[in-house]
Amino acid sequence: MSRATVVRKASAGKSSPGTMVARTLSVLPGLVVAILLAGVSIWLSEFMGCTVLGFAKTPISPVMLAILLGLIIATAIPMPQVLQPGLTFAVKKVLRLGIILLGINLTIFDVFKLGVYGLPIVLICIISALILTTRLNQWLKLPDRLGTLIAIGTSICGVSAIVASGPAIEAEDEEVAYAVAVITIFGLLATVVYPYIAHLILAGNALQAGLWLGTSVHDTSQVVGAAAVYADVFSAPQALDAATVTKLVRNVFMVVVIPLMAFYYARKSRTLGEATGKRASITSLLPMFILGFLALAVVRSIGDAMIHAGGNAYGLWDAPAWKDLYSVVKTWAGYLLVVALAGVGLTTNFRSFRGLGVKPFVVGLGAAVVVGVISFVVISLLGNLVTM
Repeated sequence: MSRATVVRKASAGKSSPGTMVARTLSVLPGLVVAILLAGVSIWLSEFMGCTVLGFAKTPISPVMLAILLGLIIATAIPMPQVLQPGLTFAVKKVLRLGIILLGINLTIFDVFKLGVYGLPIVLICIISALILTTRLNQWLKLPDRLGTLIAIGTSICGVSAIVASGPAIEAEDEEVAYAVAVITIFGLLATVVYPYIAHLILAGNALQAGLWLGTSVHDTSQVVGAAAVYADVFSAPQALDAATVTKLVRNVFMVVVIPLMAFYYARKSRTLGEATGKRASITSLLPMFILGFLALAVVRSIGDAMIHAGGNAYGLWDAPAWKDLYSVVKTWAGYLLVVALAGVGLTTNFRSFRGLGVKPFVVGLGAAVVVGVISFVVISLLGNLVTM
């Protein structure tokens, strides 16, 4: 028998129906465990945030709960080997699908809602947070990618930005988990404290308070929670509207920042590879799931443009139906991300955090302070020109 024949038979064996079924069955146990943990995390997030704390929309991230519960379980009970294929599938495949679907959240028209004077406020806060947080990370000598994840989470979209950026810059699962923890802790603190700080430093100006909350609080749910507290306590519903629009504009910049970070780290890897005689592929310069993420953002923006023009999205869906459609996709993106991060928690060794100590939290605190101060200064200079 020739070598070519052997290779063909081996290849046929790898792709046979029996092998495919065996691989699928091997994935199921771990994937089911990740799905169950995700379900518990989503329920607990809603219960704690809405039932216990009384928010209309919970400020407690189910992603954070999934990671935390996974870490506790994995530390207390070593994961059986039978679960590993499914957990790996959740961390690698489910995560990337969730990131792709996450692109449906973003539409370029959110930028226009903020106006010509509001946009520079957001841009200055994003750029300042990225640069200064990275510098602080270098000063404290934390792992480069961990500092980048904290910077991205602080400057743009909290947990969602971290989860989307992690695979793009090839961050370790432990780094993603730690960055999510840092951002969530400071975001929850901001949800409770920042409404009162905003009222104090901005002299009760509801619009400017909304701008400040929208640029200085990390995660979208936390921004809405903080702004809702402000609106209720100070009878200023305009603050909620301003904060929500400002945060949506920040979210849109994921379309720019995440591909840039992916390209930057891929170029670094390529430079290192050239020095060692290796070559990077085209897909390593811009991962395919990032292209899918961008494609969904384009689909959403085009559909919205058709609605704004008085027609139907892609000639098929009127405005309510189009909103229902992308809301379903958005919901499933959220579910998939929680499942994936449950897998991250269940495959992460809590002991690996010991060497990092409190430095990541110092970076997180420094980032939160920097963004808050810069946002206040810029709003003091430009805030009076913003109208909504």
